[in-house]
Amino acid sequence: MSLIAAEKVDVRYGSALVLHGVSMAIRKGEIVTIVGPNGSGKSTLLRVLIGAIRPQGGRVLRQSGLKIGYVPQKLHIDPTLPMTVRRFLDLPGRVTNVAAEAALAQAGVPGVARQQMAGLSGGQFQRVLLARAILSEPDVLMLDEPTQGLDQPGSASFYRQIEEVRRTTGCAVLMVSHELHVVMSASDRVICLNGHVCCEGTPEVVSAAPAYLELFGTGTGGALALYRHDHDHHDHPDHHHHHHDAAE
Repeated sequence: MSLIAAEKVDVRYGSALVLHGVSMAIRKGEIVTIVGPNGSGKSTLLRVLIGAIRPQGGRVLRQSGLKIGYVPQKLHIDPTLPMTVRRFLDLPGRVTNVAAEAALAQAGVPGVARQQMAGLSGGQFQRVLLARAILSEPDVLMLDEPTQGLDQPGSASFYRQIEEVRRTTGCAVLMVSHELHVVMSASDRVICLNGHVCCEGTPEVVSAAPAYLELFGTGTGGALALYRHDHDHHDHPDHHHHHHDAAE
């Protein structure tokens, strides 16, 4: 049973058909990554799934009572506006201190509650957005290009955090990736979108798919790079010394 599914979704902006005949589903607990070139409709699809855009054709099916935690692509907070992390977590609805602290810890930024939002690093800011999404105890966490603007170690570290959240809460994750060739290695499925679903499957299957190679097969020899974590390498007895965590 899917938590949420798109069936033959069409979205037009004026005369431009942005999404046509898109069908996809997310099941309980899985991590799905959507990749595609700019203008391929990735953000639009996410907004259709969360209910912010009504498709002109097709439909979205959601499990009844489905809770979605959404991490937006860009959130601009006026740097002159004094707002602590703790106060930010009370938007849109008040939460208890216990819940706020727990969510920040789960998002990998314990102890930032009293800091100003404007003073956070990029990686910390993304984790606070993640904490706010976790507060609703979502069945599905949806993230729109969450690592844009972070460097490679920062991205890898954020992806690890997402895996950890999935492991501890059991929520499903749908992530739009801004890097064509880099997908979280924990992705159960990758969906290549270019107005329609070009191909989908495990990262290994997709990286060998003709449609993927046709779209993205330049630059890196067409390889779909995966963020590999320590636990993927069992051949180095001392691999824990190579743990390069992001210096935030």
